[in-house]
Amino acid sequence: MNTPDEQAKALANAALAEGDPTAWFERLYAAAGDGEAKVPWDRGDANPLLVDWITARGHGTGRAVVVGCGFGRDAEFLAGLGYDTAAFDISETAVRDARARHPKSTVDYQTGDLLNLAPELVGAFDFVLESHTVQSLPPSLHAAATAGVRALVAPGGTLLVLAAVADGSPGAPPWPLTREEIDAFARDGLTAVRAEQPPGVADPSAVRWRAEFHRS
Repeated sequence: MNTPDEQAKALANAALAEGDPTAWFERLYAAAGDGEAKVPWDRGDANPLLVDWITARGHGTGRAVVVGCGFGRDAEFLAGLGYDTAAFDISETAVRDARARHPKSTVDYQTGDLLNLAPELVGAFDFVLESHTVQSLPPSLHAAATAGVRALVAPGGTLLVLAAVADGSPGAPPWPLTREEIDAFARDGLTAVRAEQPPGVADPSAVRWRAEFHRS
């Protein structure tokens, strides 16, 4: 039996072969809803790298958005801190299931495409979380996806990027981010504050990017 990671890779590669590199997200979440697959990144709690960063830095106020929100674990964490939180995912099934999992939530869950943002999302958020979404797309789309993330940040806002570190290992997807791709978030009025590589919590050998950016 294939592992959740292997199932996701097979769906992603099939979508790539069809020329529709984002189609696999809906297929994966739909299969998970039917009990035929598991979403490999659905671990039930907010990302520890987000939680640790918030704990050390303190959180702000205002509007927050989670890119590629999945089942909403990070969005619910931010809403619990008092952010007016929105969250979007390209998968209609993921959004539906996020709403079902959190029936009393204050999060505004939406279906949305990072590569074709709704106008009302542009420049609208004081805090933007991009966690492992860009890396789930082929490298040919990284620049466009990164531009979409940048576009969400309001004047005075903060962007936090979480991603795997590119090390040349085969087996994509995902396609982890290089240092140059992390640096590319610091454009269009955004400046880099810090880029670090803290070890993974569950697996210390699984190093991740945690990078902070600010728009003046």
